[in-house]
Amino acid sequence: MQADVHQIKDRVAQQAEKIHRLRAELGKAIVGQEEMISRLLVGMLTHGHILLEGVPGLAKTTAVKSLAQALATRFQRIQFTPDLLPADLIGTMIYVPSEGTFRTRKGPIFANFVLADEINRAPSKVQSALLEAMQEHQVTIGEETYPLKGLFLVMATQNPIEQEGTYPLPEAQVDRFMLKVKITYPDANEERRVMDMALDGTAQPISPVLTPKDIADMQEVVGMIYIDDQVKRYILDVVRSTRQPAEFGMAELAPLIEYGASPRASIYLGAGARALAFLAGRGYVTPQDVKDIAYDVLRHRIILTYEAEAEQKTTEDVIKTVFDTVAVP
Repeated sequence: MQADVHQIKDRVAQQAEKIHRLRAELGKAIVGQEEMISRLLVGMLTHGHILLEGVPGLAKTTAVKSLAQALATRFQRIQFTPDLLPADLIGTMIYVPSEGTFRTRKGPIFANFVLADEINRAPSKVQSALLEAMQEHQVTIGEETYPLKGLFLVMATQNPIEQEGTYPLPEAQVDRFMLKVKITYPDANEERRVMDMALDGTAQPISPVLTPKDIADMQEVVGMIYIDDQVKRYILDVVRSTRQPAEFGMAELAPLIEYGASPRASIYLGAGARALAFLAGRGYVTPQDVKDIAYDVLRHRIILTYEAEAEQKTTEDVIKTVFDTVAVP
């Protein structure tokens, strides 16, 4: 049974100072990009993997690396390249001649924060090697299965598919990511600050400000945040309307959607909305929280038809129509 909303709010308030310290530390290395930082925190608070998409040079790698440094956790960066092999990711069996036996050498996937940098630079067989780790929190090397214990998050970056030398991610792989966040260019003032920090050498190193215990405490509180039945119904209506748009008064979307969002989208909408409520200092979820996280949860889970592509419609267009139509509680 969920605790009283007022008690939850008190627990959220107790954790607010930790989030403030973390944001301040990240601000040493990252200028602007508030939405990207917010989504990274959502992933951290909800055990959700994140895919960051944007052109090179928008601080995607810097943001993920800075977050790991500020959390005093084990961090591994894996540069995805066309010649990367699955064994380079998860590990392999090494023969030891002196012992006449094989020994397991674990790969960089055995960490708390794994940065899969430019994930779409590697072929699909390497991308697929992440599936078991991301979904089951375990890795199989040879005949042995090794659990990934404690905090484990994959934060991947990718350049847009139109960029030369990239491979589209398999749909099953993309669906494992809780959020797909599109990173945009900074405004003029932010870019000037970035330039000054780089040219003047004024960027400060990131120091650990939180421990794994702090993260676990915040995750526990996020899991307690109250979601009213009407908000849950709203989440379900939003997701189901992407599957049967005609039933929700959006018959014009039916020819545009090949596949709607799966039940995993409903779960992630609720979890992401809880995390946003936590970051806002509230002990309850509002419909606006659902709207704010919805684009990042749904944009990679709605598959459009060729007709939609011919009409130059995007998943963002579909999501906007859904929220303009589905009744808000």
